[in-house]
Amino acid sequence: MANHYLHNVQGLFDTIAPNYDRMNNIISLGTHRHWRRQTMAQIHLRPTDHVLDLCCGTGDWTIALAQELTATDGVIGLDFSAPMLKIAQQKVHQAHVDKQVWLRRGNAMHLPFHDNQFDVVTIGFGLRNLPDKVQGLAEIYRVLKPGGQLICLETSQPDQPLIKPVWQWYFTRVVPWFGRLFAHQYQEYAYLQETTRHFVSYRQLVTLFQQTGFTQVHYQRFNFGAAAAHFGTKPATTEVHHD
Repeated sequence: MANHYLHNVQGLFDTIAPNYDRMNNIISLGTHRHWRRQTMAQIHLRPTDHVLDLCCGTGDWTIALAQELTATDGVIGLDFSAPMLKIAQQKVHQAHVDKQVWLRRGNAMHLPFHDNQFDVVTIGFGLRNLPDKVQGLAEIYRVLKPGGQLICLETSQPDQPLIKPVWQWYFTRVVPWFGRLFAHQYQEYAYLQETTRHFVSYRQLVTLFQQTGFTQVHYQRFNFGAAAAHFGTKPATTEVHHD
């Protein structure tokens, strides 16, 4: 079932890849760049850190991370969509960070990396598309070094009574319409708004982080809760975590 799900979602992202960046700007009204800058400001990267940017898409966060690092292949950007990675490679070259970035195609549910390999793992707007969020978080935990940090930037759901109905209207009605108007891809963007609307709340995501074994879990919300960045640290000890 999970493989069938991944195949379908991969096909969707393969299809929307050419319009992905433009549609992100339209749907978020350009605010997704602000969210990422605000999140980046809270990541204390060392120039020699090794970073995994998971579900890297067209590479915007991968590039931002690479610009903070000096190590060759300091950032690995992983995604399951070849068309997305092709666009990311072009952008990496244009940003002159080819030496710092290695783009790989792979499955976030079964990461092709050794245990305790990365100082930092980032995942932007990708966790909600995994068929099993718990398994995805467990894989991230596995590949992080003890003391390493996970940063997850994701769409979220406002809970203020005056904001929530406007947000629901925007995502259920406006976002699919934008997909039809600007990209001729109504069904694809109808699916994406569904994953956004039904994703766990920011409080539930804190619980998932903690159940996986992450400590020092905290979050920052953006745009009245339309998005949130969650931070968690793998304990410095290497003891096996049990729920």
